[in-house]
Amino acid sequence: MSPPTPTPTSTMRAILITRPGPPSTLQITTLPIPTPSPGEALIKIHAFGINHAEMHMRRGEWAESVPISGIECVGTIASCPSGEFPLGVPVASVMGGLGRTRAGSYAEYTVARVENVVCLVEEGEDWEGWDTIGLGWGDVAALPESYCTAWTCVFRNLGVERGERLLIRGAGSAFGRAAVNLAVDAGAVVTGTVRSLGRERVEELKGMGVVEVVLEGEGLPGRLEEEKGEVVKFDKVLDLVGNSTVVESLTMVMRDGRVCLAGWLGGLDPIKDFNPLLQMASGVHLSFFGSFVFGNPEFPLSDVPLRKIVKAVADGKFDAKPFKVFAFEEIQEAHRYMEEGLAKGKMVVVNSRT
Repeated sequence: MSPPTPTPTSTMRAILITRPGPPSTLQITTLPIPTPSPGEALIKIHAFGINHAEMHMRRGEWAESVPISGIECVGTIASCPSGEFPLGVPVASVMGGLGRTRAGSYAEYTVARVENVVCLVEEGEDWEGWDTIGLGWGDVAALPESYCTAWTCVFRNLGVERGERLLIRGAGSAFGRAAVNLAVDAGAVVTGTVRSLGRERVEELKGMGVVEVVLEGEGLPGRLEEEKGEVVKFDKVLDLVGNSTVVESLTMVMRDGRVCLAGWLGGLDPIKDFNPLLQMASGVHLSFFGSFVFGNPEFPLSDVPLRKIVKAVADGKFDAKPFKVFAFEEIQEAHRYMEEGLAKGKMVVVNSRT
């Protein structure tokens, strides 16, 4: 059955950033359910992913943020004035200002731009059988931001092709694991870096198809050269560690090679004293991708085959289980995990009341 459209007097629970600071500044409160305008959709949120960007927003370190954080969610359509989506259909929403310029997904309902909403079933498919695909809402919530961003980086910015050697710096992160799954499936030869060479993490990544797992850290090119006895170059590099490593990454690709900067696992500090004349090899291509552009005409979400990715996960083709699932009331604990670097994959929050 499709859920009824909430009335203006209906209320919802929402998690507020009460002030910039530690996880304890996230507090649950009750607010009116927002009303969508034409070109928007009201989503009843069943689950949402936790992202590093939201940690920086909570700390007051992000350029744009609003009291209700959260840049992605999965749920069902509760209202859509323009009629782009039928009531009750399962959807995902990514970016489009969520958590940055408009109230985000840390709530029981959110209003999203229709350009930033993706239907998770094919047109004409019976979505009332959605729960029969073998994935719970928590499983699906682990996918939208990580996989939409990873797919765009791997296949748009980097243009990875079968047989190419790809280095993923930060392969153990949720974003990195998504990139690993997509690149390996496309036939790339993937090397991944991790912060710690724990046996479980190494075996897990190799089980996903990574050919070599190496320790992340300063001096990576020299360490690889010493180990291999020769200069090691890749066709492409996806750098998720960020500004602290991207100059080094530029030295690790061959002529006509590509480097894509798309993450900040190493922090947000800017690159110091960067001089392209001295630090960039000739013929090397550097690009950046930030998922905040999703939904713009240049980066429509329709480009990303999210439904096929969900099906691949449901069929067991991709290992994309969330590392840990939290209840709505456990949001502070979820952020503590992220703050202390305890997450070994994607963390999600499931709303049991929806």
